[in-house]
Amino acid sequence: MIGVLFVITILILFIWKDTEKPQGFPPGPKWLPIVGSIPLIQQLHQFYKFYHLVWQHFTSYYGPVVGFRIGRDKLVVVSGREAIKELYSREEFNGRPKGFFFRVRTFGKREGVVFTDGHDWETLKRFSLKAMKQLGNGRSGMIAHIEKEAAEMVEYFRSKADTELPVDMGHAFDVPVLNVMWALLAGYRFHTDDDRLLMLLSKIHDSFRVIDMSGGILNQFPFIRHIFPEKSGYRKLVQTHLPIWNFLVETVVEIRDKMVPNTPPKSIIEAFLIEIESKNANSSVYNSEQLLAICLDFFQAGSETTSNTLGFGIIYMLHYPEILRKVREEIDMVVSRSRTPCLADRPNLPYTEAVIYEIQRFANVAPLAIAHRALSTTKFYDYVIPEDTIVIVSTYSLNMDKSYWKDPHNFRPERFLDEEGRLVHYDAFIPFGLGKRRCMGENLARSSLFLFFSSFVQNFDVILFEGQPLPDIEGLDGITLSPKPYKAVLKIRN
Repeated sequence: MIGVLFVITILILFIWKDTEKPQGFPPGPKWLPIVGSIPLIQQLHQFYKFYHLVWQHFTSYYGPVVGFRIGRDKLVVVSGREAIKELYSREEFNGRPKGFFFRVRTFGKREGVVFTDGHDWETLKRFSLKAMKQLGNGRSGMIAHIEKEAAEMVEYFRSKADTELPVDMGHAFDVPVLNVMWALLAGYRFHTDDDRLLMLLSKIHDSFRVIDMSGGILNQFPFIRHIFPEKSGYRKLVQTHLPIWNFLVETVVEIRDKMVPNTPPKSIIEAFLIEIESKNANSSVYNSEQLLAICLDFFQAGSETTSNTLGFGIIYMLHYPEILRKVREEIDMVVSRSRTPCLADRPNLPYTEAVIYEIQRFANVAPLAIAHRALSTTKFYDYVIPEDTIVIVSTYSLNMDKSYWKDPHNFRPERFLDEEGRLVHYDAFIPFGLGKRRCMGENLARSSLFLFFSSFVQNFDVILFEGQPLPDIEGLDGITLSPKPYKAVLKIRN
């Protein structure tokens, strides 16, 4: 009897202790023992359908800094212009989560540049920026490459236009967008009809749909993958990454075998292989697994967000034909119909650029950015954020802030133009992030968005089939939001 009472007492103490919040932790919902806030979050996700709306729900109750516990991990969601700017300016929030979900994509280790921090990340970031610069990022060579890729895209779509054959418009820009990054990474381009590449791109999209940015239940209880491999998301996570891993391994081997000694590198892969062979290279950073992790980072990040943004952009043009008409009028006046737009035209096409900005704001392709981690226990506003707390930034809260944008749920490009029609830049509009963790491929992405969007709308009409409804503005949930699939016929613009 005494033993039973002792066990019950211990159990009660455990439950009480396990639901107790750290002193000074941000406000938020109550925690359950062991699982924390997971059941409530899942329940709300069934209602809202999108995780960023779940976090927005809590923000409306608790304010711009909300605290949770997800399994054993503490998690803080930061919303609103001031709180997000403060977070991005603080060194102690530059870490990345280190749980199971964030390691499984890179062979069970913390490797690459997206989900790492510390010395190795600093080294790999410096390498990546240096290699990209040497290979022409932001220079005339890379600009010419993107312009050529846009021209190739136009020619490809011309071959599909006026044939009555349906085109998958949800992913129509996948290959040209990836080719821009692939030229840097591997030194060559893919053919638009490459069946294997189309399969790999499909896997990339799937990998962003498997789980949310918090890592979900799989991140908290990795053992669950042995019991529920399907429901936990583990099986799909591996199945989507396996063909990508294999493809990248084959690519690295092929490039390594064709390298010419003592010649400048023609790609990031070649530059990294040279570092691996260097006697002075740090083996914990410059090794084959790190190279594959970097390739995976570039391969995924280099295609997903830009391609999805363009996909949403075409959907919005179908919903707002008057805006499409104004874009075309501006392009026809500045560029004419005799050539496709080039990057030098961008300063003279402010309305087109404003439309692209509004597409980025309205689409919210990365509504929660990439998760951060507190590198040490620190004060944030009036709260105490414990070391290793996962921190999620709600960029959705910025893009849909009524107090800032007034009518955020209206698609209105004019908000990015002043009274004289010049482009306006807002400090709350940060589609590529801020601080040390700002997107390294920002220049490539901005240039690609402008050239692919302007070239496409200049040349083509998207014709829906008879009786087909307008494609849904609401996207698919995941780490990133993507357009729902739809098919249409292309017509060469008269």
